[in-house]
Amino acid sequence: MIRKTLLFALAMLSLSACSKDAPEFDDYDPARDYFTFANTERFVTDHLELDLDVDFQKREFRGYAMLTMRRLDETATEVILDSRDLDVASAAVLVDKNSAPARFRFGETDELLGTPLIVTLPPEAGESFVLVLEYATSPESTALQWLPPELTAGGKQPMVFSQSQSIHARSWVPLQDTPALRITYEATIRTPRNLLAVMSADNDPLAARTGEYRFEMPQPIPSYLLAIAVGNFYFAPLGEDTGIYTEPELLDESVYEFADTQAMLETAESMFGPYEWGRYDLLVLPPSFPYGGMENPRLSFLTPSLLAGDRSLVAVVAHELAHSWSGNLVSNRTWRDIWLNEGMTSYIESRLMEVIYDVERANEERVLGYRELLGNFEQVPEDMQALAPRMTPEAGEDSQGMIPYYKGQLFLESLEAAFGREAFDEFLNGYFETFAWQTVTTETFLAHLEQDLLNTEGAPLTRAAVEPWLYEPGLPADAPVPVSSTLDAAAAASADWSSGAMATADIPIDVWSAQAVIHFINSLPQDLAHEKLADLDAVHAFSETRNAEIARAWFIQVAARRYTPAYPHLEAHLNRFGRGRLIAPVYQALAENGEDLSLAREMFERAKATYHPLVVMWISRGLDQAPG
Repeated sequence: MIRKTLLFALAMLSLSACSKDAPEFDDYDPARDYFTFANTERFVTDHLELDLDVDFQKREFRGYAMLTMRRLDETATEVILDSRDLDVASAAVLVDKNSAPARFRFGETDELLGTPLIVTLPPEAGESFVLVLEYATSPESTALQWLPPELTAGGKQPMVFSQSQSIHARSWVPLQDTPALRITYEATIRTPRNLLAVMSADNDPLAARTGEYRFEMPQPIPSYLLAIAVGNFYFAPLGEDTGIYTEPELLDESVYEFADTQAMLETAESMFGPYEWGRYDLLVLPPSFPYGGMENPRLSFLTPSLLAGDRSLVAVVAHELAHSWSGNLVSNRTWRDIWLNEGMTSYIESRLMEVIYDVERANEERVLGYRELLGNFEQVPEDMQALAPRMTPEAGEDSQGMIPYYKGQLFLESLEAAFGREAFDEFLNGYFETFAWQTVTTETFLAHLEQDLLNTEGAPLTRAAVEPWLYEPGLPADAPVPVSSTLDAAAAASADWSSGAMATADIPIDVWSAQAVIHFINSLPQDLAHEKLADLDAVHAFSETRNAEIARAWFIQVAARRYTPAYPHLEAHLNRFGRGRLIAPVYQALAENGEDLSLAREMFERAKATYHPLVVMWISRGLDQAPG
């Protein structure tokens, strides 16, 4: 029996648990988004206006969504929108400032996709109209996490934040929830007076706490980039165009950790063209934020697990900033093409790390990513290993694990190696300029690549050489293999120490990067005695490390080897963080070590109240499906 890891199961379940009534797709269309109910071939949204009250007592947003729409099919009379657990009170159409009521109904609910909201347009609706929906969200919204004061850094004020990617915007706004469309938006948000609202829009660093906040996003964005947070946030500048929002208890620490953000922004502009979004600010959220970062335009959301105190984990900021070009400026048209966002962004991230820090630091990140990619190939079915696979709800939008990130990055690095960095940079700049504010497919990218590079005189690669990266599993035989001299040294030290050739106190961990420490831990032999683990922990205190990524690597080893003396620290790790990457593989290792599946479930029951609803869903399902 092929043993799939819990980490892969969790990633897949975030979007793959479709209902038994999910439709079959006999004629697969790679340009179609199969994760939306919206009839975008008949109607498209150009602009969204929100007018919402934030009610912490009821844990709901309540108010209006106004969609400025165009009718593409003159015979169409019903608009189909995406929704999930929304309470819609009324619908109306505005035409020339006159309001006409509209009939609406909900279609059949799908476990994965939510519920189609079907609005029958009145005769007054013309080619262009504004659809007004009065609605409220559910406390169970998959996009929103409502935090009581005790789960915030300050412990005195509540907080709420959103996570719309991939198909969760529909759980806080009724809309056409697909990356195939880009919309502008504006919003009026009313909150308790002592709290501050921020959005993926034009936040004012000097905004007074009035309890009513106005936002505008003039650049068109896909719906998964809609974002909001309300809490006891304060602002500090990082540079002329950059700054940070967070709770006051984390502000000084965050300013230190992310001090290089302005330099990253300026470096990225020098390499890949103008930053088109105005300001670039960061929002550091509580530990329950489920991801390392989210590239919400103008305001990247970040996990506090990056606050290592030594700026060793800021590659995540470089990644979210890079999305300002790859993903936000030019977006994937469907979730099948997510590698165009994530693979290209991972490539740009590495390039930024080379300049801001050094090539060796970037190479360390590349090697760790490559090792994770090889692990994914052992877990992910072959039909999901292509960069552009057949992507329908049966497969699951997130069923590729980290393949879109690391395989996509390797693909672009192979192009750079073949054509040279200067020519490849020219190609990338042309790609961003040509497709700015658009959504593209893999085939669009391939056609542009063929036109600008593959068909040039003397080109070292052909389309036939490139297509296996996009459409076949695994890696081509000539794929580049990243190397790092510092990680090689860490692996050698791991072997020497494990064999007894190096004393525990002589392991040069104090002079290594965090990435080298992680590689040392990951390189420990499988048969290492518990006495050796105890000695290692006693001298280097891995169980008490402040660095969340080192802790992740260490506690995976602790759980897999059943090194029970460190289990209290392991559980503290699971209670400290809610970021899926940091905790899912630890639960996985516990569930798969042959003895601790019940313990993993007990630890999860104790911790889950602090996790984001998405993480609760992923881990619950993963543990339910774990062998044993």
